[in-house]
Amino acid sequence: MISLCKVEKTYHRGPNEVRAIRELDLDISTGAFTVIMGPSGSGKSTLLHLIGCLDTPTAGDIQLDGTNLSHLSSNERAELRARRIGFVFQSFNQIPNLSAVENVELPMLLAHVSRAEARTRAKAALDQVALGERINHRPSELSGGELQRVAIARALVNNPDIVLADEPTGNLDTETGEQVISMLMHLKEKGKTPIIVTHNPEVGAIADFLVHMRDGKRVEPLEQIRQEVLV
Repeated sequence: MISLCKVEKTYHRGPNEVRAIRELDLDISTGAFTVIMGPSGSGKSTLLHLIGCLDTPTAGDIQLDGTNLSHLSSNERAELRARRIGFVFQSFNQIPNLSAVENVELPMLLAHVSRAEARTRAKAALDQVALGERINHRPSELSGGELQRVAIARALVNNPDIVLADEPTGNLDTETGEQVISMLMHLKEKGKTPIIVTHNPEVGAIADFLVHMRDGKRVEPLEQIRQEVLV
């Protein structure tokens, strides 16, 4: 269970304050395919970063299975990310001069897993996303869909409880995007909790739990639609 209570996130840009998240209360059940939607600047990605321990709230509490993430040190947050959270980003975030298997094994090597074990686990993760025949290809030799599958394999290689995906289909064609979403959706069958940020209403339509964001707040779907019509 992920629980947010009165969470705020404020950024200071020169003399200005930007309230990216405002007094947000939210509970995400373990195993729920969760989708976060809203216009640009609504706080979607900020919320994902807070849940993923990439950032800390200005105020309020975020708890993961009873552990208050807001009280952890930077080292403790890094350790929790390595053990329990996987990330998939729109930009793929792969090192150009490394092969697919080397990109997948890199997080394990940074966590001091032996090279032999890291290679074995990376190959197995790439097999899971149907890239077993492409493990030695570099990013420039892979399609957008294959790059995103490499990113999913990298996110899953440490067997995380939570997988966070920020616009994972933004650079993909419709068919390939559907395949990527299907992979993420089926993670819940393995007891994982996938949390997806997207603009795509078709992804929202298949969510177990749908969160609409606007101006840093959670809003009801009808209010979201009404506000977008007025823009």
